[in-house]
Amino acid sequence: MSQSAPPAPVVRHNPAASRFEADVEGHLAVAEYSLEAGRMIFTHTLVPVELRGRGLAEKLVRAGLAEARTQGRRVVPACSYVAAFIERQAEFQDLLA
Repeated sequence: MSQSAPPAPVVRHNPAASRFEADVEGHLAVAEYSLEAGRMIFTHTLVPVELRGRGLAEKLVRAGLAEARTQGRRVVPACSYVAAFIERQAEFQDLLA
């Protein structure tokens, strides 16, 4: 009998807390941002140690960048993870402020 893979984490936008978040196995992973003059400034990405290595930070940041694009906002990657991610992903470089 094979075990099925755990369900993919659901990333949700929490505008009241200015972050994208995923609650996985009782741990909260977040990509935080602030809004300023038409820009989305990513300030911090945090994935608890228990959840690292699963691509969760990438899922959070992709959701955030997709939201920025939808809203017509430029992106400022103040968070080192977001800066490195955008540098590696050409499809998001046009969002940079």
